[in-house]
Amino acid sequence: MRRLLAGGLALVAVTVPGASASGPSLPSDDAVRRILVDRIDAERQGVGIVVGLVDGQGRRIVAHGTFSKTDPRPVDGDTVFEIGSVTKVFTSLLLADMARRGEVTLGDPVAKYLPEGVSVPQRDGRPIALVDLATHTSALPRMPENFAPANPANPYADYTIAQLYQFLATYKLPRGIGTQFEYSNLGYGLLGHALARRQGTDYKTLVRERILNPLGMNDTAITLSAALTARLAPGHDGALKVVPNWDLPALAGAGALRSTANDMMTFLEMALGARDTPLSPALATALRTRRLSGAPGGEVALGWAITPGHDEEIVWHNGGTGGYQAFIGFLPKSKVGVVVLSNASTRLGIDDIGIHLLDPQIPLAPPPTKRSVATVDPILFDGYAGRYQLAPKFILTVTREGNGLFAQATGQTKL
Repeated sequence: MRRLLAGGLALVAVTVPGASASGPSLPSDDAVRRILVDRIDAERQGVGIVVGLVDGQGRRIVAHGTFSKTDPRPVDGDTVFEIGSVTKVFTSLLLADMARRGEVTLGDPVAKYLPEGVSVPQRDGRPIALVDLATHTSALPRMPENFAPANPANPYADYTIAQLYQFLATYKLPRGIGTQFEYSNLGYGLLGHALARRQGTDYKTLVRERILNPLGMNDTAITLSAALTARLAPGHDGALKVVPNWDLPALAGAGALRSTANDMMTFLEMALGARDTPLSPALATALRTRRLSGAPGGEVALGWAITPGHDEEIVWHNGGTGGYQAFIGFLPKSKVGVVVLSNASTRLGIDDIGIHLLDPQIPLAPPPTKRSVATVDPILFDGYAGRYQLAPKFILTVTREGNGLFAQATGQTKL
């Protein structure tokens, strides 16, 4: 998942082109380090990047960069990052585990786990089911229409459950449920909320009790302790300036987790079957339940994107907030996996690094071209002002303010 505009659209997904599997071996530490040095020092597309690699030889960390320009501490496997929409693979694992335990079924209407009187839109008599939310086929939009952040630098912080319920009560689905993929942060926030209500708790408690504690992921959390806060690398925007952290109280299941590369490798070991855990059957359910994603040959499982490869498929997810980017992916047959965490939300990002490490035949993205600066008469800006629909319920609003031209996508920061 990633961006449509540099630095602007976080907690969204894109599809990586068809990939080919590279076999069970991952690149050497030196090869990985050269990539990170180029990305940060030469291309200026990062501040600190940590890569975790898991294969038959065990696990290892390769890192380069620092916390910030004013904090020279080197990032490492214990540095804390926001992981954005990678949170969704935890939410989908909760769903699969609860289904395995018989606490829910994948086909349950989400309305079943919301308060009495809360109205959830239907289409042609069909309700939105939990599996529809988990596969982004609910026909709900990417973001709710009543999402209007008071602070664009921390856009989800003031969105409430009451607003979520209000939106659900008034929204009309534009198409049949289960008929089309449309990535939805709203849908995953609703899913996490419904699962937590089913267990009579909140999302952060549920994910801690069901996933983080059993796996020993002690450095992964939504609310950070003082010790974890001390290891949280500041986030940076596309210009490598420090930006505020994000909070997602109502839509936590869409992207609220923070983690470290070491903890995320523990999660990868579970996914690869290298760690004996009761969660393994739930992950198998999550990967087995699939729908078409709309990309050539692509599918979406419960929370995971599936990209067809030459020898085997690549299973992956990525994420981003205002100052961070994250990637997790693995090859199920070859039993290798990669996690990449960055404390900068840059144009080039880190998704290509993760995919390239899993399959070196897929090249890294070319560095951004240097832009020339031209003088433009501000009177011309008025001709560009307007609202541009990029997807259903996803609008890019362009405005002129003085001698500046600004763009703001639905639910995102103004640029």
